[in-house]
Formats: sequence, C-alpha cells, structure tokens
Amino acid sequence: MKKILLTIFVLASLILCGCQPRVNFFPDGTDPLLEKVQQGEGDNKVLVVSVDGTISAEGKRGLLGSSPSLVQEVSSRLKKAAEDEDIKALVLKVNSPGGGVTASDILYNEIVRFKEKTGAKVVASMMDVAASGGYYVSLPADHIMAHPTTLTGSIGVIFIRPKIEGLMDKIGVSVEVSKSGRNKDMGFPFKPDTPEQKKIIDGIINDYAERFQGLVKKHRSIPENQLKTIFTAQVFSAEGAKKAGLVDSLGYLPDAIEQACRLAGIAQDSKVITYKRKSYPNDTLYNSASSQAAAPALINIDAGNLMPPKAGFHYLWLPAAE
Repeated sequence: MKKILLTIFVLASLILCGCQPRVNFFPDGTDPLLEKVQQGEGDNKVLVVSVDGTISAEGKRGLLGSSPSLVQEVSSRLKKAAEDEDIKALVLKVNSPGGGVTASDILYNEIVRFKEKTGAKVVASMMDVAASGGYYVSLPADHIMAHPTTLTGSIGVIFIRPKIEGLMDKIGVSVEVSKSGRNKDMGFPFKPDTPEQKKIIDGIINDYAERFQGLVKKHRSIPENQLKTIFTAQVFSAEGAKKAGLVDSLGYLPDAIEQACRLAGIAQDSKVITYKRKSYPNDTLYNSASSQAAAPALINIDAGNLMPPKAGFHYLWLPAAE
C-alpha cells in the first residue's frame, strides 16, 4: 500500500510541476512483446505460448486501465512468431475451460493459419484443464500431450442466458416489448421461451456442436463407438482421454518441448523462448503472465468465479469457468 501511495504522490508531483514523465507507471497491453530465452542455445527456436483462462475476444477493464483479451494476446504472439524464420516449433500451454464459440474458433483458425504459413510443428501441452474450447484450440496440434492430472473433453456447446421472469412477478414489475416478428425476443430474460423458440435455439446448438464434432473427426482418428461417448460432452481424466483417443500421450511441459523438437527435426538443446511484455526475475516456462495489469489493485477482490459467464453460446466447461 505504501508503494502505491508513493507512486501516486510522485506522479502527481511531476504533473503539477509541469513535467511530462515518460515512465510508464502502469504498463498494459500496449507494451511491446519481448523475446525471452528460457533455456537452450543455437539458432533454432521453440516458442511456448500460454492459452490461460477463459477464451474471450473481450479485453479486461480496470479502474486505471485495461488489458488485452486472451484472443488478442495469443494471436499477437503467433503473428510475431510467423516473422521469425528460426522458430521451428510451437508449444501451446493450454490451461482453459474454454470460452465463447466465436473466440474459440478464432484461436483455432489462427493456429491453423500459423502452421500453414510457417510449416512449424505444433504440440499442445495440456495443464490443469483443457476442456471444451480449451480442447477445440488444441485440435490443430501435431501432437496433444496431457499432464498426468489434466481434465479434458467436454466436447459440446452450452447456451447461457438469465431467466428472471419469476422474480419480476414477485416484485410486481413487468417489461413490455414491442417487436416486428414473433421470435425477435428469443432468449429474452423477462419471459420464458416459446416451444418454437426452444426448437430454434436447439437447432443453433446442434449446428455449433456438429462443427466441433466435425473438427474432432478431422483431426483425431477415433473409432465411431468411442465418439458416441465423447460426444456426450463428458470430461475425461488424462488417462481416460488417452484411452478415448483425445490425446496422444501423457507428460510434463519439458516432455512436450522435447516432442516438439523431435517433430521439427531440431536439436533437443534448441532455444526455448516466450514472448513477454516485461521481465520477471527467475522466470520459468510455467509463468503464464502475458502482460502487467493495467494498474495495481487497490482492493484485491476477484468475483470472477462468483458470476455466471456472459450470455451466449459457449464451448465451455462451466465448473471450471472463471
């Protein structure tokens, strides 16, 4: 707290004195990505990119600034990596319960395009959770490796929207809607869906589910009888996922890096790099921090796990959602 007050005091003093300080007290997503060598040597490189948290294309806003979305953070790293011919392999360190349907599909497409443009080999290294959208973005990988304690799967779609018509009745408040078509208010939180609207919603869910399932069939060679179980959208342990054909092997992050080197045909002691927006003392590959927070938190309250996800269609395993 003293450091925060001192920083505010110094900044205010400089402004009052007419100075234009160039020091960035609250770095955010506008800071450039810096290459950090984590281990190894030589010309060839393996890039490690974290897909950490709920997958969204919306940035986070704070009291004194904002930070980029997960989609922006990952795609910016892939864009930078595509310009470096020394990067021969990519390790996606996935720790995500999934997220929005569109956000997940964007990351999937960015990874596919990165592979096509660079010819780099891709290994997905699943950490604690790589479910639903977290699995979706792992599909383009040439090899999927789960940590021995990973939870993955949840191959399915969920449509989330609040329904509060019962509460409105209790407090004696109503909402009047004028509309041009009978389904214009489909999913409206202040009224139940009609049978026709429920059928329409189910059709949309089936379309998104079929896309997800089609990509699983495209990227994974899984017998039809096993797909029936997988497409119930259940989650699997790492061992269960391997038996079901969802992952290729079990191992740790160093094992994933070794596998990436083998697939790319480069030396095992090749450089392993990350892109960060600042330097961290004694940094390791397990540091998923991508950028500094927009500002130090004056009150450290995180209600993310207490609030439901944004209304809409999601490739998301809800028990692990943030």
